[in-house]
Amino acid sequence: MLDRRDSSEPIAALVRKLLAKRGIARTVGRDDDLTACGLSSLDTVNLMLAVEAEFDVKFADADMTPANFRSIARIAALLERASSE
Repeated sequence: MLDRRDSSEPIAALVRKLLAKRGIARTVGRDDDLTACGLSSLDTVNLMLAVEAEFDVKFADADMTPANFRSIARIAALLERASSE
């Protein structure tokens, strides 16, 4: 089973990469709202796809919601659930 703590830093790196494309250089905490940090809705979709590719998982369509990708902590929890199925 995937440990959420192990996934947080790689997720944070993906978020920083997307923010950098927008010219935003900032630290993002596990519980920070990613939209408030500067991610657009298109960035969120790109983040969904990047997380699937990075962790070699396929999320159910029902799990591909903005709420599940609102923060690094929520993404890590989603990965944990996906890895235990």
